[in-house]
Amino acid sequence: MILLLSITAGFLFAAGIYMILRRSLVKILIGLLLLSYAVNLLLFNSAALIPARPPLVAAGSSLPPAVYADPVPQALILTAIVISFGLTAFAVVLIRQVYLITGKDDLNEMRSTDLPREEYELPSEEEELEEPL
Repeated sequence: MILLLSITAGFLFAAGIYMILRRSLVKILIGLLLLSYAVNLLLFNSAALIPARPPLVAAGSSLPPAVYADPVPQALILTAIVISFGLTAFAVVLIRQVYLITGKDDLNEMRSTDLPREEYELPSEEEELEEPL
């Protein structure tokens, strides 16, 4: 099982890096998502899977049982999920705004977007509300 999870994490890392190297902003976002999934799987794989053994100290004892599930990787995975959700939400909004301003998704076509030109004007709030998402 550990070997299968390791190979899957490696495949997700490779696919994520491949997608990040593409020119489309949406493909870069998909690459970031794949990398975050790979990190979550790597963190999950770093802890031994021990079912039904919570890290609780029994009454009258001063130490937990000899074999117990480690809660630290679980906490790290939850933290990584929250961080990747925030990064994804920010990237989606950023990509949408770039597409609204430039009308392009290709990074090679967006070489001079530092100063907005007349053709790259922002839509008014009324136009933006009328357009479906």
